[in-house]
This record gives sequence, structure tokens and C-alpha cells, in this order.
Amino acid sequence: MAADYIVYGADHSLFTGKVRAYMRYKGLNWEERPASRDVYLDIILPNVGAPIIPVLETSDGQYVQDTTDIIDFLEDRHPDFSVYPEAPLQRLVALLLELYGDEWLMIPAMHYRWSVLDQQHDFVMSEFGRLSVPEASIEEQIAIGERVSKPFSAMLPNLGITEDTIPGIELTYLAFLDQLDQHFAQFDFLLGSRPSIGDYGLMGPLYAHLGRDPVPKALMQKRAPNVYAWVERMNGPLPLSGQFLAHDVIPDTLLPILKTMCSDQLPDVLDVIEHNSAWLQETPGGNIPRFLGQHQFTTGPVTGKRFISSYAQWLFQRAWLHYQSLDGDARVAADTLLDSIGGRSALNVTIHHWLERRAGQLELVEGQSPHF
Repeated sequence: MAADYIVYGADHSLFTGKVRAYMRYKGLNWEERPASRDVYLDIILPNVGAPIIPVLETSDGQYVQDTTDIIDFLEDRHPDFSVYPEAPLQRLVALLLELYGDEWLMIPAMHYRWSVLDQQHDFVMSEFGRLSVPEASIEEQIAIGERVSKPFSAMLPNLGITEDTIPGIELTYLAFLDQLDQHFAQFDFLLGSRPSIGDYGLMGPLYAHLGRDPVPKALMQKRAPNVYAWVERMNGPLPLSGQFLAHDVIPDTLLPILKTMCSDQLPDVLDVIEHNSAWLQETPGGNIPRFLGQHQFTTGPVTGKRFISSYAQWLFQRAWLHYQSLDGDARVAADTLLDSIGGRSALNVTIHHWLERRAGQLELVEGQSPHF
């Protein structure tokens, strides 16, 4: 039977790992195809407008890009066993952890792929080369990989990965691994026996880079075996199964991770929002560049500089909008949680310029602000 959906991606692609795990859990009729050089030229560029993966193609000729948009598109079509918890507090936590995985865990993911490349060179380069030219020999694939992977390895300074920040990046990541390992010693997924959108946010970096590349994979298997077991569960789930915890419970084991997110990532996001707003005031109606210069950031005990990623606001808005929609007991419970992790002020920030994605481009544009 012909597939209802095709995902164009790559084994070593962070965001393909996120979508692949989702497709498997939802039990959809789909197939994955490598985003080879020909696929980029013949399918992705003409229909998406940018050389980026993963891309979802439907049997009726629609194309969807960006993992969050892909998941939301499929959730509308296949609502059973939604990965979005109905309980308000759990939904808020799931959205926050998707933001943390997608945007912030990118830093250790890229560090542990490229900063230790000398220890896993042939594996990483052959992965890039095999994707581009699958019929080439291993030696040819490694050579091709060295050429086509240069833009990715060159991103490290822009991500804030330098000799000065690497000790803090590693310290924070190891603490995160320890905390998550304690959580998965008790729970199959973040919020019970069913994966949430937060699980898929974490899955991207924790599989393709940190759970698959030889050096960080060995580290995870030794230091955090429960996390590695979760990665395997995410890749081989029992489709359409499990439940979120009853009574909107948030496990205490997630609180240290959320506290780190609030102390490290959310200040970065709030500064991004200010830069986006300033740019739109000067250039109303324009397409916001993906990167707006650099700003200071903190990871654990160290500070450094990294690019100002305009996209971070778009993901943050999802959690912000959900929080702002809460009232009554749900709002009180959310405020209590946010107070305990240091995130209440961030979720109450005023967003003067709402951002939206536009099909066929990576840049964000100003959209209509929601009303309550």
C-alpha cells in the first residue's frame, strides 16, 4: 500500500530524529527517504524553498517543513493519543521542555559532535557523505562528508561553543543527564507512560547527536543508562499507547531540569524577544533574519556570547500563549510551579510583536497578536 506520508530526512539529523519517533508512536502509514543531493534539488528546494530537513510530503501533494509544524499538522489529522496533554500544567511543562530540547540542548549536541570530532571523525563524515551520495564508497563518502559538513562545524562559535564555555557546557549537560536519568528510573516518559511533545523536543538532540555519535553515546550509556533506555523506547514505541499521569501531576524529578531552563535559557529568549521587537519597529512588515547579531548567554557557571536566534521566540510563544490562556485554579497551579522553578516573570513578559512562520521561507514575520 502506498504511503500516506513520506519524511525526507537523515539518520544523523537532529530534527529528523524528533519526527521519526513521533511518526512511529502515532502508527501512521509512512516511509522515510534519505534527503540525498538529488532529493534536495528535485523535491525539497522546489517545494519548501530552503535546503533544510526534515520535510513531510503527503499523498495529496502537500509539503510541511519544521518539526513542530509537522507534528501539529499530523495531530490535526490524527488526534487519537495526542502528544499534547489535556491537563493544563502538564501541557505547559511539555511545551517548555520542547523549547528546551529544540533550542538549548542544541548547544551540547553540537559540542559533543564537533568538538570531539577527532575521536569519531570517520563515523560522522561517512554519515554526511552517505546522505549526499549513498552509492559512493566509504572512502568517497568520508571525503564528501568533510566538504559538505563544513557549514555545520563552523556553527560552533555562533552557538557559543568556545574554549571558555566548553567546561560550563559539559558541566551543565552532565548534570542534566544525571537528573534525567533519575527521572527515567521511575517513569517511561516525561509525564507518565505516554510520550508528550516535550519528549519529542528532547529526542532530537538526545538521539541523533548525543545518543548516536560514538563519543556522546558511550557517555550516555555509561553515565545515564535510563536515558539511553528512553531513547530506545522513543525509537521503538508501542504505537498509540500509554497515559499521562493522573491529576495533572508534575514529577518532582523534572523540577531541577526546569530550574536550569529558567535560569539559563529563558533570559536568552527574553533578550531575543526584545531584539525581534526592536528590529520590527525599525523594519515593519519585513522578514526577520534568522540571526540578529550576538548577545551574552549563561550556561551553568560560565558566560559567553552566542547568536541571537529570532526563532526562539516563535517556540517560546507556544508555552507563553498556553500559560496566558489559563485562569482560576489552573492559573494558580501554574504560578505555583513557575514560582518554584524561577519562571513566572518570563511567562508574564509582554510580547509586543507576535511572530508567525510563513510557508516557503525560514524567516519569521510579524503576525496578529492573540487576544484574551
